Amino acid sequence: MNVQHTTDICIIGAGPVGLFAVFEAGLLKMRCHLIDALPQVGGQLSEIYPHKPIYDIPGYPAINAQELVDNLMEQIRPFNPSFTLGERVESLLRQADGSYHVVGNEGTVVHAQVVVIAGGLGSFEPRKPEIPGLADFEGRGVSYMVKNPEHYRDRRVVIAGGGDSALDWTVFLSDIAREVTLVHRSDSFRGAPDSAEKVFSLAERGKIRLLLQSNLSSVQGNGVLSHVSILGKEKTETVLETDALIPLFGLSPKLGPIATWGLNVDKSAIAVDTTDYSTGVERIYAIGDINTYPGKLKLILCGFHEAALMTQSAFRHVHPAEKLSFKYTTVNGVNAF
Repeated sequence: MNVQHTTDICIIGAGPVGLFAVFEAGLLKMRCHLIDALPQVGGQLSEIYPHKPIYDIPGYPAINAQELVDNLMEQIRPFNPSFTLGERVESLLRQADGSYHVVGNEGTVVHAQVVVIAGGLGSFEPRKPEIPGLADFEGRGVSYMVKNPEHYRDRRVVIAGGGDSALDWTVFLSDIAREVTLVHRSDSFRGAPDSAEKVFSLAERGKIRLLLQSNLSSVQGNGVLSHVSILGKEKTETVLETDALIPLFGLSPKLGPIATWGLNVDKSAIAVDTTDYSTGVERIYAIGDINTYPGKLKLILCGFHEAALMTQSAFRHVHPAEKLSFKYTTVNGVNAF
């Protein structure tokens, strides 16, 4: 088999958690190669909501998703990671010495001592509401993600959903769009309480329209979306003129080839040992949203924590003859312990 890259750790997934793992590995003098099916680094942050503000990164009251990715890339630059982008990992082939050949769908082969799966939700697609004719307006007023908020400047926008994305985009677009309506089937939200409080405050001040205990019922338009019908709690129907509908009901995860690698999969996530986030298969770890364990929180900062502990464990496979030392030193210009 023709090996194109040889590295200490092969990280499957170049989202924020995978990128931070490069930094933690670099501090321990381990080299990393990252593979991602997307054509750019950043994972969901860059692909789905690059302009979305994130509020739970320590030291940043708010930071845009793409800015966080850019900062992580700057942080790992001294460690010179290598990348294979736009290619999906198809298989892991264990070698006689315990290392792996990581094989991509376009023939790329990476030889690594350790494999780290940081694939977020794996392969994913947006959950779409079951509304007749909705697909006819996709790209013509209906979108399942916000890539560029400026697209909605001075426009009438209807957002549907009750999670963090729906709340955060309602708050953010309230200062950009001409009119924002948030539709939610319940009278309480699944998202962060602080975000929900901001939405309620905006509604009280007349900055947005808030329709609770309501559901999308139909969409209309002549080639381009022009109206959305909402069914309220009393079965009353409200028809809104709108330029854009953004249903934000989350993502439907699919593990793809990962499901065939002999790992312990629980509800589309990989079960791990929280001691070091190992999968139970020697030299394979899983960090970030793709793993599961009792008390798991799908937060970026939790993924960062998992990455730090994982690299401590991975070190013994990459440098079996060495003992971890925490003497203060400098690694590639970066201060480390």
